[in-house]
Amino acid sequence: MSAWAMKRFWTEARSEKTEEGWRVLLDDRPIRTPAKAPLIVPHAAFADAIAAEWDKQEEAIDPSVMPVTRSANAAIDKVRHQHAEVADMLAAYGDSDLLCYRAETPADLVARQAAIWDPYLDWAADALAARLQPRTGIMHAAQDPATLARLREKVHAMDAFGLAAFHDLVSLTGSLVLGFAATHGFAPEPVWAASRLDEDYQAELWGEDEEAAEMAAHKRAAFLDAGRVWRLSRGQAADIDRPW
Repeated sequence: MSAWAMKRFWTEARSEKTEEGWRVLLDDRPIRTPAKAPLIVPHAAFADAIAAEWDKQEEAIDPSVMPVTRSANAAIDKVRHQHAEVADMLAAYGDSDLLCYRAETPADLVARQAAIWDPYLDWAADALAARLQPRTGIMHAAQDPATLARLREKVHAMDAFGLAAFHDLVSLTGSLVLGFAATHGFAPEPVWAASRLDEDYQAELWGEDEEAAEMAAHKRAAFLDAGRVWRLSRGQAADIDRPW
């Protein structure tokens, strides 16, 4: 996109309060999204994090190191205009949640899945009033429609900025429950590790594939970034140098 092809022309990036929310200025020029919409976010901490990303740019703009800006752009240019469709897509993960599909063998993997995944399902039953039922094998088995409806309602209640971050939390883990856990104060590393349980088990047995490990590291970083953006979208401070 042409918006990302620019060279650094500004001296300072800073946030500023407006009637609609908070925007970021490059010197006196307000940032716009790739679709040319005003980039306005709901909280000061969110805008400050975006300003910090722009302030760290050197000669050329590198969007790959600007996850907060990218997420805000996605929320404004895409999610805001397709909120219901995005929410439905994410809510659908509940009917095929990673945590519900269990191995039949070997026994140590079965035990590990139960030990790590069952507490998240128990938490969801308690905190979200949504009891998803595990099953063995990979064949789809539908969950209770009333349970799915409660989860769907919670996803639809998110604003565009939260939903943009939640999209990454869910799609990267393959789990609606883990996505919710990441937005309810659970430590991010154990949540991410729970999503990688099967892959890590296979790596323990057969050794780690270098390409797969590199891809996993990339996804982990994106997951941690999404968690940080979620917090910013709720008005919570998030250290720009630490994910959560």
